[in-house]
Amino acid sequence: MPTCLPPAEHLEGLRTALVAFVRYAERAGLAAPVPTCPDWTVRDLIAHQGMVHRWAAATLRGERVDAEAFEREGRDSLDPLEWLRDGSIEFVQAFTDAPPDVAALVFLNDAPPPRAFWARRQCHETTIHAVDALSAALGRAPHGEETWVSRALALDGIDELLAGFLTRRHSRLRSDDPGLLVVAPDDAEEWWEVEVSPEPAVTRRRTAEAAGPPEGDWELTGPATDLYLRLWNRGKEAPLPDWRERAAVTWG
Repeated sequence: MPTCLPPAEHLEGLRTALVAFVRYAERAGLAAPVPTCPDWTVRDLIAHQGMVHRWAAATLRGERVDAEAFEREGRDSLDPLEWLRDGSIEFVQAFTDAPPDVAALVFLNDAPPPRAFWARRQCHETTIHAVDALSAALGRAPHGEETWVSRALALDGIDELLAGFLTRRHSRLRSDDPGLLVVAPDDAEEWWEVEVSPEPAVTRRRTAEAAGPPEGDWELTGPATDLYLRLWNRGKEAPLPDWRERAAVTWG
């Protein structure tokens, strides 16, 4: 299964992240730099996140929209945080209105059905960018224990990255010398094996029913929330050399 969390938990994760996002954005101020997103200010961060919420809502409704226009609207808003809240409400309404079998775009490998896919995607999109707002308030990348992110949500987000994003055809996670990346949180029974080669990565999920994590060419361990931040390039240390470039998730 691509995710063990039901959509209701993803929507709750989105709600919790939005509360954190607003709190830390207010604390940092709109002009503050965002250490985890170089070249962005908090206002830029808000404009991006609010655009993504509105774009996701439109996608669930089967509409085509101008994403750049949404982002300009966010940057020009007189009350950017209220504009951000409005976008999240619009997404949740679109999710609520969508039929269970809605035929909407999904763009990751190993994705759940569209309605569940978008709840999951917006949960982690909002969570990661709320961590960015926290970094702006702190003036540095946060530690896992400084965030609100639960172990269950972190495991789900690790899975989305390793199995959904990094296995895509245009992923930059490649190596001329094939090797095995093992990601094994020390506070969970799940772990992942990622085969890295000149071809797109291949990810396999493992559980406690298996023998245990194998030795890999690269091994990552630690609390799930710390690994979530590090793998999504929001931790204080990159998981591997060149990870920030090879595993970056960017808009477009």
